[in-house]
Amino acid sequence: MKKTNQSPKAVSRRSFLKRVGAAAGGILAVPYFIPARALGRDGAVAPSERIVLGAIGIGNRGSYVLDCFVHEPGVQFVAICDVKEARRLAVKKKADDQYGNQDCAMYRDLRELLARPDIDAVLIATGPNWHATAAILAANAGKDVYCEKPSTKNIAQSLALAEAFRRTGRVFQAGTQRRSLPNFGLAAELAQRGQLGKLQTLHAHPAGLTTLMSGWLPAEEVPDKEKVDWDLYLGPAAWRPFNKKLLDGFNFEKGGGFFGAFGGGGCLEWGSHCVDLCQWANSADNTAAVEYWPEGKELHARYANGVKLVMRNDGWLPLGSCPVRYEGETGWVETADNGEMVANPTSLIAGPRPRISGYPANFHVRDFLNCVRTRGQTRANADTACWSHITCHAANIALFLERRVKFDPVKCEFIGDEEANRLRSEALREPWRI
Repeated sequence: MKKTNQSPKAVSRRSFLKRVGAAAGGILAVPYFIPARALGRDGAVAPSERIVLGAIGIGNRGSYVLDCFVHEPGVQFVAICDVKEARRLAVKKKADDQYGNQDCAMYRDLRELLARPDIDAVLIATGPNWHATAAILAANAGKDVYCEKPSTKNIAQSLALAEAFRRTGRVFQAGTQRRSLPNFGLAAELAQRGQLGKLQTLHAHPAGLTTLMSGWLPAEEVPDKEKVDWDLYLGPAAWRPFNKKLLDGFNFEKGGGFFGAFGGGGCLEWGSHCVDLCQWANSADNTAAVEYWPEGKELHARYANGVKLVMRNDGWLPLGSCPVRYEGETGWVETADNGEMVANPTSLIAGPRPRISGYPANFHVRDFLNCVRTRGQTRANADTACWSHITCHAANIALFLERRVKFDPVKCEFIGDEEANRLRSEALREPWRI
């Protein structure tokens, strides 16, 4: 809102009405009313507070998160970008039906959507191959970003993502929605506040502790690019022949699993949730573990403060998916996606507390929208996501090399280890190098 040097008395209601009437070619003959909705009253959101949203890459997960967005007050969804025509049409129909118009625009190339000056924020729910590149392009275009996870494919991308959002001042939220759920928040608080005693060991369930080099599926006929733009689908990833299986579901698994694939592979997919929660509990949102080594079926790591991180798939209490466990000198707590918590001593979790089962994203979406309006830091901002992802990437490198590696979080390099350092990044196809 522009400010003037005039005092409040300088423009009376009568002179304002005369001015408006003259501009309209006549004298106003009826009282001048402003609807409450336009002023943001009666529970409505004023136009200045509305957030204009675009979406990039909307499949099953993206459709759910987009639904969380459009049902929040003050969000206006205006554009869908997807390399698949069927998805573009499906999202447009849903938006147009909801708003009762035909205004939702469709794009195949994300650069066209990002060029729109009216769009404030974007939801990025592409495959993991595109997450970091699309998010950085969006930040450079002046957009705030809610990006599904894993947010990056390697250490270099993690650092580039954090730098882009610091430089541009845009708001970023990684789709690690468990940071906005009460059971995980309470467990992290118990660890951070010393109520478990001196923190000793963190346990994460990454649900994947193998790494493979990327491979190719058999070549199939490439569809018309208006139906499926295979070149844009690949984006910054290494070229490979078209195969329709790569278009379905979680392509970070079907793309080969680790280096050169569509995703980061290994422990990253679930680790970007559960390792992220362990970083939170360890007050390590601005750093990464400093040492990593395979140990039997597990991957172990150690932080500079001496706290140990154990990534394991077995031996969990029956509390649902994505469990974490924090152990201190005097107590421990474990929780997961059914919203329940188990602790020793039980007094740590005594008393009433909210229980939310599953892993809904609406609380996380609200945190993002609030920060878009206030320009605050989200719970899973770009720096936080950077470091939790780096811990996962470094763990994957130790798994891939099948040996111990030591990492310097200040220099962001492995100590005296050229072989490991070469795995911090990978070549990107033109024109997608950031």
